[in-house]
Amino acid sequence: MARLAALLLLPVLIESVFSISFFLPVNSRKCLREEIHKDVLVTGEYEISEQANTKTKTNLKITDSSSHTLYSKEDATKGKFAFTTEDYDMFEVCFESKSPLGTGRVPDQLVNLDMKHGVEAKNYEEIAKVEKLKPLEVELRRLEDLSESIVNDFAYMKKREEEMRDTNESTNTRVLYFSIFSMCCLIGLATWQVFYLRRFFKAKKLIE
Repeated sequence: MARLAALLLLPVLIESVFSISFFLPVNSRKCLREEIHKDVLVTGEYEISEQANTKTKTNLKITDSSSHTLYSKEDATKGKFAFTTEDYDMFEVCFESKSPLGTGRVPDQLVNLDMKHGVEAKNYEEIAKVEKLKPLEVELRRLEDLSESIVNDFAYMKKREEEMRDTNESTNTRVLYFSIFSMCCLIGLATWQVFYLRRFFKAKKLIE
């Protein structure tokens, strides 16, 4: 029963999306960031409230950490975007408002953004029409994709854990060698001081 309940809950978990609404002041820029895995489909839909009797323009730009433009739209008001990630990276979605009237004269714009990625971004209704799948087959396809996504996430987490472990081991080895080197330097310096003071006191005939 527990396994059946988990399977019934999976479609509900799949429907979760990254959705946000915020106000964008005139002549300002706001960016949202999100980390996404490699070879993942990302789709999004945005809507920006229009300003009546103004020349305010809002530009939308999506870039990765290397400043590569994945999507760009000038004077954006409403639309959709989609792209597939080439590598695990941090992606930035930026909205920039520009108005020749200056600040304080134009009210803030309301921005609504819905983003989906991975299994969430796939249109299973369209897949069912193209491949002529039955409802049960569609759910099985959805669960299969979700299982693959979970396996990929665990594989990435395992890889990151191995990299962090290797980094920790390397750091510990370097700290050990540095500690040994520091101890050798201190011992050498202390030995030199003893012999130097001994020669100094002998020269002053304070000791034999």
